[in-house]
Amino acid sequence: MDTRTAGSGGLERELSAARRNVLLLTGAQAILASAGPIVFSIGGIAGYQLLGEDKSLATAPLTGFNVGVSLGAILVALAARFFGRVAGFVGGALIGAIGGLVAAIALIRADFWMLAGAFVLVGVSSGFTQKIRFAAADASPSFYKPRAISWILAGGMVSAILGPQIVIFTKDLLEPIQFAGAFAALAPLCLLAIVPFLLLRLPDQGRGKPQPGSEPVRPLAEIVLTQRFLTGMVCGISTYALMTFMMTGAPLAMVIGCGFSQELATLGIQWHVLAMFAPSFFTGMLIQKFGSEKVVAAGLILLMVCAAIAHMGIELWNFWGALVLLGVGWNFGFIGSTAIVASSYRPHEADKVQGFHDIILFGTVALASFSSGKVFNAFGWQTISLAFWPVSGLCLILLLALAVRSRRKSA
Repeated sequence: MDTRTAGSGGLERELSAARRNVLLLTGAQAILASAGPIVFSIGGIAGYQLLGEDKSLATAPLTGFNVGVSLGAILVALAARFFGRVAGFVGGALIGAIGGLVAAIALIRADFWMLAGAFVLVGVSSGFTQKIRFAAADASPSFYKPRAISWILAGGMVSAILGPQIVIFTKDLLEPIQFAGAFAALAPLCLLAIVPFLLLRLPDQGRGKPQPGSEPVRPLAEIVLTQRFLTGMVCGISTYALMTFMMTGAPLAMVIGCGFSQELATLGIQWHVLAMFAPSFFTGMLIQKFGSEKVVAAGLILLMVCAAIAHMGIELWNFWGALVLLGVGWNFGFIGSTAIVASSYRPHEADKVQGFHDIILFGTVALASFSSGKVFNAFGWQTISLAFWPVSGLCLILLLALAVRSRRKSA
């Protein structure tokens, strides 16, 4: 047999298996990622309604969600290591279903801190969901990784429509308790996501052990201190934290601060989430053509433009325009940063590096969501945009330094 033919056939089979897994993971991602739009479109307002005179803690339940995502990043790494990724994903979906039911009960009981605890559970489930993008990348040939990540995040297109529509149609389902029905709807939604997980055939990642003939596992500190990993992580964290900082405060600013209806605020979040995921259909191709660093830089520039629009005024177009650009900027910045991080480690180093990355990522995001409520309550909506320019500027400098070093290596 011609070895070239055999090699080509093996690559085709590998690519076919990767595409099948990516399709299933995209379906699961589309379902589970609906929790985010549901939580962020009504979570801050639900918390606001349960509080007394001090409204500065209104976004504390949303902070609980992001703390949960950070905890989920730890748990999913442990679950993948000891039980396998499929079992971990199924467990994460079950946690999300429980969290949705507890959130509905918390609203019925008018228990603010129980609501925050429920959001922690939903966040833990979302932490497991965040692993899906890495699972798709790790199950794909190197040239297909950026496109695999893009397709997973493209599943968010469904989430962007499904989540807000669930809120609109179920928020009064358990009247007179507003929003309880929307959170209760999370339970069947999360259970549905288990089906595609059970159909997966993911390659064995060696549970943290190198395969025969492969390079040895490096210490975690050695990996995370490389310039490539640090640049990818800092850019990814900054992109995600800035997005959360503005997205968390937007519904409060629109409904409480400016008197817009809850429906307009929910639709604003829907347009934002659509903008987060719609570019994913071509972001992977852009990365392949121009490189991860340039795509991340484009995302950061869009975030700076978004901040300018938000700072200009408080008309509906300011909110919606800023939220749309916020979504596109996040997409370019986060997918590109994830691709940079994914190229900084070896397959058998994946779980510990990804776990470390997501713990730092979502710990910072939790701080951003908590700060959003404090900043909005103390200084108003337009102050939120001021953080975008220095943070984005720092990331652009890091990307430039990485590009210069890469150019010198190739020279």
